[in-house]
Formats: sequence, structure tokens, C-alpha cells
Amino acid sequence: MVIPRLRSGRSGRSRPLAPPVVADPVAGAPARRTATPARSRHRTRRRVALLASLLALVGSFPAVARADNPIVQTIYTADPAPLVHNGRVYLYTGHDEDNSTWFTMKEWRVYSSDDMVNWTDHGSPLNIATFSWAKSDAWAGQAVYRNGKFYWYVPMTVRATGQMGIGVAVSDSPTGPFRDAIGRPLVSNGEIDPTVFIDDDGQAYLYWGNPRLWYVKLNADMTSYSGSPTQIPLTTAGFGTRTGDANRPTLFEEGPWVYKRNGLYYLVYAARCCSEFIAYSTAPGPLGPWTYRGTVMPTQGSSFTNHAGIVDFKGGSYFFYHNGALPGGGGFTRSVAVEKFSYGADGSIPTITMTNTGAPQVGTLNPYVRQEAETIAWGSGVETEPSSAGGMNVGWIDNGDHIKVKGVAFGSGAASYTARVASAAGGGTIEVRLDSATGTVVGTCRVSGTGGWQTWTDTTCPVSGATGTHDLYLRFTGGSGSLFNVDHWRFTPTGGGTPPTSPPPTTPPPTTDACTASYRTTSTWSGGFQGEVTVTAGASAINGWTVGWSLAAGQSISQIWGGTLSSSGSTATVRNVSYNGSVPAAGSTTFGFLADGSPSTPSLTCTSS
Repeated sequence: MVIPRLRSGRSGRSRPLAPPVVADPVAGAPARRTATPARSRHRTRRRVALLASLLALVGSFPAVARADNPIVQTIYTADPAPLVHNGRVYLYTGHDEDNSTWFTMKEWRVYSSDDMVNWTDHGSPLNIATFSWAKSDAWAGQAVYRNGKFYWYVPMTVRATGQMGIGVAVSDSPTGPFRDAIGRPLVSNGEIDPTVFIDDDGQAYLYWGNPRLWYVKLNADMTSYSGSPTQIPLTTAGFGTRTGDANRPTLFEEGPWVYKRNGLYYLVYAARCCSEFIAYSTAPGPLGPWTYRGTVMPTQGSSFTNHAGIVDFKGGSYFFYHNGALPGGGGFTRSVAVEKFSYGADGSIPTITMTNTGAPQVGTLNPYVRQEAETIAWGSGVETEPSSAGGMNVGWIDNGDHIKVKGVAFGSGAASYTARVASAAGGGTIEVRLDSATGTVVGTCRVSGTGGWQTWTDTTCPVSGATGTHDLYLRFTGGSGSLFNVDHWRFTPTGGGTPPTSPPPTTPPPTTDACTASYRTTSTWSGGFQGEVTVTAGASAINGWTVGWSLAAGQSISQIWGGTLSSSGSTATVRNVSYNGSVPAAGSTTFGFLADGSPSTPSLTCTSS
């Protein structure tokens, strides 16, 4: 359900929120392969509002607000495709436009997490406009990593033919930006839903299909293939028996997801439209013969489609899917969710039921390093948008909105909280609360107007009583209309300095040098780590900085924020970006990075400009 109301937009226009969406189509709804022209519609807002007058309509709404499924609440998402890379799960999704009465989808989105509950919004690094040959329908795709690059296979309507084709985009980063790799469809036979699997011998396969199931063998470049598209026989032994439709004798419908585990090949797919359930088959090889194994997720929820993705991560197995669980949700306004599960001794997948609790947290979140505001376990009322400082920021904040960040490890205690904020209005306050949106207030930060929605400054307030591990709630209060934006935040531990679990800085505080740099490891995992470097100006202000160091054996940097990386051999060089080059005398700024290998304490050099 959606609350009809008007909000004043950033440009001063009033924008209507979405009215209630019509109920899901019943069995016999049109399949996605028979798309009709989508009607033009304005972008609208959805709100997960905590209003007492609506409790009778939403039943256990307070419990839903505290849960972690669906895992994205700022927009509608669909067709999840997870990818594990360097200690994080990257989740590639479609985006159902608000108020849709068809599969109206114009872009793809990326989210990531290292704990399965707090998800960072990386925005939209790929959309229909990326492909000059496509005209519409940013439907279900999948991204894979190979040869130091990320390849994202996505279906769209081909402008020249009007039929569905599959394109491939490429990027050097899991979060983009992505570009069209070949300037044309990779394959185009009117069918959809690509999935890519790379076998242990290095051979890559592209599978796709609705109503049939196809494959090609991809070449090593991942942007071409050998041979011709080939159908996989859909037998009842391999894919179960469908009744009532002579044209579709098996259960296979769409959305294949192929992977290998312990020598067994899995093909998970949406079965028997409509409404769909998730089924799976297994085989001794990537091309079969397939054996039908049964149901993974029965028909349930308020979406008549479903779409699965499965990965193993940090010792657990996770099943991603979509439903219509958010207010206003349904068959054309879906939301991605996740459940943890365990395989049977024979490799079988158990029957999984949708929940609003989602997967358990893996580890805890460190509040003493920079955390992006768009890293959220649950958000009420807020949206995200591109930030002038890079990445995304949280915006469209109204009085009473809040963000939940789950499992924050304060340890022996936090002394202060600092947030990077901007406001073209009068600002407001950030209430730092523990365990619920009405929980104990441990700090209150005032946000003043900064003269622009992307004019950033820091606000800091003392914190008292934040010890141990708690869910953190940032509750926003103020006047009417949008209050302010938040880009990132961090806490300072009691006693100042770094958390007790972090190594000491590698260099002393500045004396009269132009700048110095200090390093600490903020997180580690098998095969990788996260590091943070603080650049501090000396007795005089600086207008730019460059930090260099030698990478230890086996180390390579895979992602960086707050700086621009250039590397040559084992030497890493990071320069400031536009928003953090100017540092006042004795002031400091920080950049962070993710790296492969084992952490070590580098010897840093800092030069100013």
C-alpha cells in the first residue's frame, strides 16, 4: 500500500506519491515474452510510513519495519543476480518503476554487502541508454567476473527488430560504470533471462530462455561465442511435468540460474507460470542430462513471477528471490529478498519459505571507520541519489524518517558521531538511537543549512552510552519538506584514536611537514582486507595530496573510495578527488580501499600540491 500525498521536489515542483497499485493478475497473466508498449509515467515516491491509522491495513507492520526483508526499501527491485567477489556479495538487480502496471524497467542497479544484512547502494551503472541498439525493457540479467573484468549480460528489446536480444556490458569494477562491450546484441532470438556459468576447465556457457532453454559456449573474451545457439531438450524427466498446457509439457518457464557445487551442476529456474514457483534440476555435466529435483520455493508472496540466484558466502549458502512485500508492491512492483539455507547430504536444496526476517548477519559492522549513509539494513521514508562527492547519498529526508544499520559493534564505547551532510533548506537533527527508532538516544547532531543539496560539511555531536553491539537507528527530525542529505558517517571511540582492535598508525602526527599519512587495517577476511589511510596537513593548509606505498607480495587493490588510484607494478599511488583535496592546517581527510591478499603495515609517503 502507498500513502497518497504530495511532496515538494528539489526543483520546487509538487510530486504526487504513487496511488495504490492494482492487485496482481491472476493465473493466465501475460508472459514477459509478449511485451506491449509501456506507457510513459512520471517517477513517483513510495513511503514505508509508520502511521497508527494504517496498522489495521498492514497487520504486523511494526514487525515488518524492524525486519531485513526485502533488502532494499528505497526503490522496487527485481530479478536478483548475486556475485561474490573479494569478500563481498555484489547484487545486480532490475528496477521496477513506481506505479507500474507492466514490466516497466529502464535501468539496472547494484548493491553490495559484507555481512548479508547491511547493503550499500551503488546506484545505476547500466541502463537502456548504454546500448544504442536497444529501445526498452531492462529485464533480468547476470554479471560475472573474469580476466580482471566484470561482464554483465542483460536482455533488451532490439530497436531494429522489435524482438528481445541479449547484450553484454563490461567494467573494470563490480560497481561500474559499465559500457557496451560489442555495440550490438550478443544473441537475439526473442528470448530472455541470461545466466552465465564458467566451469572449472575455463569454458564459459551462456544460458537463456522463455519458453525454450538455450545455450552457447562463450569464448575466452566473454563477448563472442563458438558455434550456434543450441536448445537444451526440455524433457519431463529433466524438468518436471506441467499439466493443462499442451504447448508447455514441462515446468520450465524462465529465469535459469546455473552453477556447480561439489561436482554437481545445478539449474534453478522459475517454473509454471502463473503464478510461478522456483524449481531445480541437476546434472553430471553443464549440458545435462538434467534430472528434475523438485521445488525450492513454492508459489507465495504477492508477485506472480519469481527469479532466483544462489551463492555461497563466508561459509553459508544464500537464496535470493523477489516478491511484492513492500507497500505498493505486486507483480510489477517487486522487491528482492534473501534467505540462508543448508544443502542436504546428497546435494539437495530444501524447500525455502519467504520470510520478513531475511538472512542472519555475518559478523558485525565497525562504526569507527567511514560508513556510507546508503549502507542500510532497513530504511523508512528515505531515498538515495548520486552524490557530487562520488557514489550515492541518502536524501529526500523528511521529519520522522529513519535508517537502521544492523549489528554495530561499539566495543568499549563511542565518544562522538560525525556525519557529512548538506542542505538547501533549514536542516534538522540526526537522533542517534539504539535498537529501535524510538530507542535510547545516545547523541543528537544538529544539521544547519549549507546552501545546497550537494554542498557538504561535517556535523559532530557527543555520544554517551553506546557500548557493546546494537542495531543503530539514525532518526531524522525537523520541519516540513525535505530536511537534508547525508553522504557518510563515522563514530570516534572513547579516548580518541583508533578502535582497540586496529593497529596503530604507521606515522606520527604532523609537525611542520606539508602532509603526512597514517594507515590502519579496518577489516579482514579470507583472501582480502579493507584498509584506511588518513592524510593530515601540517602547519599550513594544502590544496591537494598524493599518497604512495609499495604493495606487499600477493596484494592488489580492487576498489577505492575517497581517492583516485593509479598503480605501476607493486607501487600504489592515490591522489585526492575534487572534494577532499583542500585540507586546512592540521586538518585531515581519509580514503579507504579493498584489497586482495593479506594485510600488512605499509610505509607511506605523502606529498602535497
